Amino acid sequence: MANHKSSAKRARQTVKRTERNRFYRTRLKNITRAVREAVEANDVEKANEAFKIANKNIHGFVSKGILKKNTAARRVSRLSKLVKTLENN
Repeated sequence: MANHKSSAKRARQTVKRTERNRFYRTRLKNITRAVREAVEANDVEKANEAFKIANKNIHGFVSKGILKKNTAARRVSRLSKLVKTLENN
């Protein structure tokens, strides 16, 4: 139990932020999984559509402060590389 008003408030904020971040982390995993599954299924159209959604959302997470800019760029780059290997084959 918190001993000060300020520490009680920080505890409440931590609970809220943890909940919010859990939602975004799960969303991020699901978005990237959709791209990977489309690539594994050799579905170029579905992979491109999933990548477009992933790219938009990942960069959106940067503006919300969920991901750092370079982390988002790295994730998008790796997904893009996956999709491009599918198009070349």
